[in-house]
Amino acid sequence: MLEISATLTDEMKKLIENLMRQMGIKDPIEAIRRINSGEWEVRQLTPRWTSLDDGTISFSVTSDGTTGPEWIKRLGKKGFGPSWGACHMLCSSDFKPTNGVKCEIKVLRGKLWYDKDRKTHIIRQYAEICGLKTPNAEIACLVRENFSDDDLSDMGLNWIVTMHRSIENDKGVWCLLMSSRVYREGRWLIDVKAETSRNNWLPEGGFAFIVSQTNKEKEEDGES
Repeated sequence: MLEISATLTDEMKKLIENLMRQMGIKDPIEAIRRINSGEWEVRQLTPRWTSLDDGTISFSVTSDGTTGPEWIKRLGKKGFGPSWGACHMLCSSDFKPTNGVKCEIKVLRGKLWYDKDRKTHIIRQYAEICGLKTPNAEIACLVRENFSDDDLSDMGLNWIVTMHRSIENDKGVWCLLMSSRVYREGRWLIDVKAETSRNNWLPEGGFAFIVSQTNKEKEEDGES
């Protein structure tokens, strides 16, 4: 019979506590169930983003054809509960998923602008000058799924708002989708006004745009 030492037991306890923290739950049995069911995977930690000298963050994501309603379920199961307004946006006809499109993303840090200049139209103008493109709204879901609240903290950000074309939320307000670690208890995909009430954004966040995008299948086949 396998003997489990006290040291190993302590290490297992730390492992389960770490899993619960990452999942945002307090039930150890549920944490184990999620791992065993395949809802969560344990992977080797590798750098998934790069902080650049120009004050930006770079990473890539690939779409897989997930529809808005499917994203609601998919994110919910992983603890990244979409807000009610975000759910309405994901179910909108303006939310148009793609499949197999690999996007190189650049996140512009809010601290790149003075407070008075951190406005949506100024940020979009700056991005256009830099050759950045408007992302599909699904990028917000891919960002939320791929980066935990701890990841956002390591990036030095409280949130990342995807600068897609605005979509109406449940209150008829034109909004953008934001991955936030400071909304309620964190781990949220939420809807935020495309223009904030003060007409400017706070400096602790980032604004996601597209650098380039390719069809992943053509890329793997070596086509241009």
